[in-house]
Amino acid sequence: MINKIAPTLRDAVAPITDGASVMISGFGDSGLPRELIDALIAHGAGDLTVISNNAGTGETGLARLLALGRVRRMVCSYPKSSGSVVFAELYRAGRIELELIPQGTMLERMRAAGAGLGPFFTPTGYGTSVAEGKEQRIYDGKGFVLEEPLAADFALVKGYHADRWGNLTYRLAGRGFGPVMCMAAKTAIVQVDDIVPLGLIPPESVVTPGIFISRVVRKDA
Repeated sequence: MINKIAPTLRDAVAPITDGASVMISGFGDSGLPRELIDALIAHGAGDLTVISNNAGTGETGLARLLALGRVRRMVCSYPKSSGSVVFAELYRAGRIELELIPQGTMLERMRAAGAGLGPFFTPTGYGTSVAEGKEQRIYDGKGFVLEEPLAADFALVKGYHADRWGNLTYRLAGRGFGPVMCMAAKTAIVQVDDIVPLGLIPPESVVTPGIFISRVVRKDA
């Protein structure tokens, strides 16, 4: 019997080891899997590469993970959002690495990884510092830069409802990065508001099919 339900948040993040790459969903605080991040902090894994749109806000959630020195490298599109003081201090002190990726390019790199595709050409960043060290090419009079697929060992994602097979729905803007991160990670771990009986989620309402999900857990577990 397929059952992807983890009994607790701590059990859900237990496979994450030192040195792992971890995608974390969210657009600012919207869609941020705060409870899974807290469980990861308690779990203790460090030397992490974190892939997320932002680099944390305030002093909780992702910012707390950074402040504790658990993250070696940050891959994001917008590191200086409102209240992101922790990352700025770490970066100025040379205590964290940064790979900056345009937001659309980051999403497409994750989508390519999840779809099993290779590199692709995009006009975004052509002729700028973003393209340094990458292949650049002119096609039909327009410049393009070659970008690689972006995968990760794990993804921590905030969903809305799930069943025991891992079929997911999302709530409003929480859907933003979640689906593509679930596809691009080897192990997708999802916190949800509620786990419903199998068959209760209409097939046409499933956003991320359970085939992409390794573990689901209630956010209050």
